[in-house]
Amino acid sequence: MSAAARWRVASRLAHRQVRRTISSSVLIATLIALPIAGMAAFSIVMWSTTSTPEEAVKAELGEMQAWVQPVGVPGTGFWQAPAEPGWNGYPFENNQMTMPEGDPLSDPLTALPAGTESIAVTEGQVRVSTAAGVATLPAWSGSVWDDRFHGRFDLIAGRAPAASDEALVTPAGLERFGVAIGGDITMADSPESFTVVGTIAAAGVPADQTALFLPDDVALTGTTKWFLPEEAMSWEDVEILNEQGIVAYSREVVLDPPEATKSDEWSSSSGSDVAAQGLFMMLGAAGLFAAYVVIMLAGAAFSVAARRQQRSLAVAASVGATGADLRRTIVLQGTVLGLAGGLIGLAVGTGLAGLIMWITDDGSGTRYWGFHMPWAVLASILIFSLLVGTASAAIPARTVARSDTLSALRGARRPQSPRASRPIWGSIILLIGVGITIVSAVMMASINAISPADLPLDSPVRAIPPFGIVIGPILVQIGILLSGRWLLWLASRVLSFVSLAARLASRDAAANAARTVPAFAAIGATVFIAVFALSQSSMQTGSSARNWYYQGPVGSLSVEFYPSGNGIVMPVTAAQADESAAAAVELVTDAGATRVGIIRAQSEPGYYPSPEDIPAEDQWIMALLPEEHLLDPTTQDSHHFNGRWPTNPVSVIEPNELSTVLGIDLSSAQLSEFHAGGALVTDPRWVTDGTIDVAAWTARESHEGRLPDNIWIRQPEQPDVAEPQWEQRIDAITVEATHAPVAVAVTPETAERLGMNVQPVKVIAVPAEPLENEDMDRVYSQADLLSSPEVSLAPYYERGPSEDMFWMVPVLLGVTVLVLGASAVALGLARFERRPDDATLSAVGGTRGLRRRIGFWQGLIIAGFGTIAGAAAGVLPPIGFAIQSRGDLIVSDMPWLVLALLAVALPLLIAVASWLIPPRAPDLTRRTVIA
Repeated sequence: MSAAARWRVASRLAHRQVRRTISSSVLIATLIALPIAGMAAFSIVMWSTTSTPEEAVKAELGEMQAWVQPVGVPGTGFWQAPAEPGWNGYPFENNQMTMPEGDPLSDPLTALPAGTESIAVTEGQVRVSTAAGVATLPAWSGSVWDDRFHGRFDLIAGRAPAASDEALVTPAGLERFGVAIGGDITMADSPESFTVVGTIAAAGVPADQTALFLPDDVALTGTTKWFLPEEAMSWEDVEILNEQGIVAYSREVVLDPPEATKSDEWSSSSGSDVAAQGLFMMLGAAGLFAAYVVIMLAGAAFSVAARRQQRSLAVAASVGATGADLRRTIVLQGTVLGLAGGLIGLAVGTGLAGLIMWITDDGSGTRYWGFHMPWAVLASILIFSLLVGTASAAIPARTVARSDTLSALRGARRPQSPRASRPIWGSIILLIGVGITIVSAVMMASINAISPADLPLDSPVRAIPPFGIVIGPILVQIGILLSGRWLLWLASRVLSFVSLAARLASRDAAANAARTVPAFAAIGATVFIAVFALSQSSMQTGSSARNWYYQGPVGSLSVEFYPSGNGIVMPVTAAQADESAAAAVELVTDAGATRVGIIRAQSEPGYYPSPEDIPAEDQWIMALLPEEHLLDPTTQDSHHFNGRWPTNPVSVIEPNELSTVLGIDLSSAQLSEFHAGGALVTDPRWVTDGTIDVAAWTARESHEGRLPDNIWIRQPEQPDVAEPQWEQRIDAITVEATHAPVAVAVTPETAERLGMNVQPVKVIAVPAEPLENEDMDRVYSQADLLSSPEVSLAPYYERGPSEDMFWMVPVLLGVTVLVLGASAVALGLARFERRPDDATLSAVGGTRGLRRRIGFWQGLIIAGFGTIAGAAAGVLPPIGFAIQSRGDLIVSDMPWLVLALLAVALPLLIAVASWLIPPRAPDLTRRTVIA
């Protein structure tokens, strides 16, 4: 028989067997379809968040040809990426961008041909009175209702403004302002009011967001772009504008971008390129994990189905079919089911993607640009499913091809016995994996101790150990998989003494290792990833909590103010600090603060360009940290101060504001001591014999670095410490306020006695209700409006470090679902294959209770092997990373109780569920022949 004929016969037999074993075929196709559906849905949703050039141009320009905006300094080699004007900069020198001095052009039209038509549109924010109060809202000024903006701005109802006191709003704005078309809205910071004459939609603005669209002559602070209705621009035209420091977004360039060359600064990967690479890596990692789990579970199902087919395949072998023909028949079944599962998964994934996009679409037109089908990716996913299905059938096919034809024709089964080579190799690989993990961790810790000067940061030697920490546990998993049949055999020897049900269940698992081992391997892989993620994240969370920079007590809203502007930045003056503090109090009061406290401190002299610019009479007064708490820079390259700046540790706080700033209530005795001139200390390291040491130097000496460091031990190359002008000790009142951004606090009277020249540096408030992200967005917007060209306000809502439960619950739910699913498949296959055995057991007097207890032990063995093996391998990488972190990551931060519950309680839960589900009534006409 020719090769083609053999393939045809094998294909026909495969199709028939798929239809005959419909239950197992549906199970295998479903196992393959589920991850394929997820991958397809993920791909479609992600691709739909990325615009095509045509969609991007429509949302950015409407029907305009281009927009221009002055951003850079003219004549300095300014450049931009063709399709991403925000990706811009100046020439690189020695791999570093040099920022030139100068200002952008005020009017880009001077660089365009005379008579070029343009529409200036400014995007910014305004404070407006709403039905619920005052809100900071996005706003545009300019003739955005021009018909040529169609696609970017679209008039929905009403008409375009015809006067300077008329405006448009988004549809959501009518409800928020409590008006209809024809009603008036009023600005919060001016007596201006506008009549709403219509509603408009803007690309990029969600349907539920309120925005204003004001006439041209309204002075709006923000970013201005000049839209060009008729002036088409080539890439050469854009480059000419770049020389003038102007960026341009051109329809012609975006739709037909130039090819990048090595000399182009913008040829390096942009943010969107990096995001796309991340998505591909995520999809690839998910695909590999899904392939492993599906191949294990589907392989177990194939092994059961193949054994059910042994008699019919033996008939084929008796009439001339070779071992290769039998293998081909089983493998083609996997290919058929892989293709079927892939097609079903793609169809379900497409529908799922549509449902997700329908639920999460915000109506902005840019959240999802369209329903994008990434055909190349979907085709790759289909090929992937076909390969997974084929691979799932490969090992069962090999087993069937080696079976004894005569025994199969008689319907007899011979118990499988473990081969010595597999447990030996499995044990060797397991030990190698553990060794690689330990050695890599020790190597990484040693390498991290080497300075970059002796071993560059980009050295391959630094990159090898992290891979070893991860690869080692994977080898442990492989070793357990290879030794699985032998481990089951050992377990059956032990469990034989426990009970009859345990003996039968363990012997069944060992005798049918082709079904059992893949099941617990899939469970082990799932638990391995979960334990790795839980342990590593918990250690990172613990480290973050220990090193958290608290801006204020948890639940407080703080506002700092610092100098801003271009060029030389001077320190905030006392008058500016008082004005900024008043603005910050207004900001937090509008946010719903019920209590407000102000922290005052000395102004940092480091902002001055040189010591000579500092007034000679200015002093710098500071508390001194005892030398035993200073760090050695030769052995430690970083430090943590928990929000308390050690070089300016003394804060001045009004006594009645202490509870707001510190987040704790003080006793009457502590308040009395504080009023009497004592210093409140939140860090006991500053205290020696119940007092703290305070000394004074000149501010010029502080600028020159001739003061005690309060962080590092003095090094020989540093300037000598100047003699203090005076030094005294102050009684310390030690309190436990670990979340307070204050190390040492004194009253204003004590500060005046010490001669401290202080001014407001931070405002801390306690809101009546916790602030959500939307609340903070409004606070940030209002802070921008209240900031001045010299001083910026920086609000921050202190939520504290993230809690483990925030991410632990989803991970546990996910791994529980996967483990339950894998166990359900394995136990379902076991019950299906045990039907003849159940019939034999019932025929010799086996009770229904015995069969239920067998189900209990089967669930415990399959799930228990998987969870324990996965947990044992999963804790190795976090322990390795903890060893190399030199104390930053601590093993005790790992959620050991949760890991124990995952490894022990979850198998018990599965075993109980297996016991609760009663077995089917046995068919006493089906008896198993034991050869």
